[in-house]
Amino acid sequence: MPQPVNAKAWRPDSIKTMKVEEPSRLIDFLISRLPEVKRTRIKQFLAHSQVAVNGVPQKSAVFQLEPGMEVAVNFTREFKVFRHRRLKIVYEDYDIIVVHKGYGLLSMGNENFRVGKDEHGAIKETAYSILRDWQKSLDPRNKVFIVHRLDRDTSGLMLFAKSVEAKEALQHNWNQMVLNRTYLAVVEGVPEQEVGVVRSYLKENSSYEVFSTDKPGKDAKLAVTRYRTIGSNDRYSLLEVELDTGRKNQIRVHMHDLGTPIAGDHRYGGSSSPLHRLALHAKTLRFVHPITRKEMNFSTPIPTGFSRMVR
Repeated sequence: MPQPVNAKAWRPDSIKTMKVEEPSRLIDFLISRLPEVKRTRIKQFLAHSQVAVNGVPQKSAVFQLEPGMEVAVNFTREFKVFRHRRLKIVYEDYDIIVVHKGYGLLSMGNENFRVGKDEHGAIKETAYSILRDWQKSLDPRNKVFIVHRLDRDTSGLMLFAKSVEAKEALQHNWNQMVLNRTYLAVVEGVPEQEVGVVRSYLKENSSYEVFSTDKPGKDAKLAVTRYRTIGSNDRYSLLEVELDTGRKNQIRVHMHDLGTPIAGDHRYGGSSSPLHRLALHAKTLRFVHPITRKEMNFSTPIPTGFSRMVR
């Protein structure tokens, strides 16, 4: 959704949002829906990025609108577009944000990582801190809540909450509201079975390393991972992996258990790293919207490097 540029002294924006009901050029739509605004003024709105279509600023007066689209006009200032080299906003509304996280970026800080600048002056940031700072720049009252995580070296789709109601709904009903999470992994070798299920109980040792055990217990949580082989060659296989449970390092441990560790995963048995990263990507995220209860479905393409490895 469109967002306003931050001003030195923040003040609310005056934004009018309108639904498109029939095909039309953008300029014609604006003239018909804003009869009190002169045509020259409408052209100025377009020239100064004060008109957005489905959340994206649009300057073309002849842009073709289709039924179901949403047009927003900011009478106060231009709409600002979020840009960051390691994080991309895929979808946003008043309650949630879906992002594409780049590899090498922590989901949020921990006891060993503090956001800020290091001793060399380089900026240290996380997916959470990037979104938090962005939202605060738009309106100091805005909030962002983390509801799940991806490993630092895993790329792909993540979901954040923007309202307390959305956060609590997702945290309390995560397993019921998340309908499907699919990952892509390039593993070393070829699984004995093209399609299979890995089931074990996962525990964590004092070195924060997760491992499998057959015995349930207080500190051992059931983990179920389903996979199918998409392609392979003599050295690597590309797998589509689906989670029945969401445990820490679950896919990495289960791929190691299969005897086919993920490429680039030196912690869990990987011996090669042709992409100089962990070859694990969160491809699909399908869930029930915590407020509207509408089904949401997002997907990303196979990373180019993953495809090259199995040619």
